Amino acid sequence: MDQPGFDYHIDIPGTTIFDGKQAMKGYALNKMCYSFNKKENRDAFVADEEAYMEKYGLNDQQKKAVRDRDILGLIDAGGNIYYLAKFAGIFKLSVQDVGGLQTGRTTEEFKEFLKSQA
Repeated sequence: MDQPGFDYHIDIPGTTIFDGKQAMKGYALNKMCYSFNKKENRDAFVADEEAYMEKYGLNDQQKKAVRDRDILGLIDAGGNIYYLAKFAGIFKLSVQDVGGLQTGRTTEEFKEFLKSQA
C-alpha cells in the first residue's frame, strides 16, 4: 500500500525504493546479514560462504551478488543498506566505499562530494 503523498512511480536513476515488496524479496539476505552482528557468524561465513548462504536460503540472484561482492546487486535483490553494512564490513568496505559504489564515484570522489555538501 502506498503512503499518502509519496509517489512510488517517480524515477530516481540508480535508486531502489526499499518498501514492503523489497523487504519480502530480501528477507533471507537481510536475515543472513543481521547474523553478522556476531563474530562467530562472520567467521563461519568467511570459512564457507556457500554453506552459509545455503543455511539462510538465499536465492540465485542473492548468491551471485554475494559472490561478486556487488552491493548494488544486493540492494536490487532486496538487501537493506543497514543490514548490508554488516556484509560490507567483513570485506573492510566503509560507508563511504558503499556510497561511492551507489553513486558511481570512487571513495575519494564520494568523500569530496560529501564535503562539498556541508
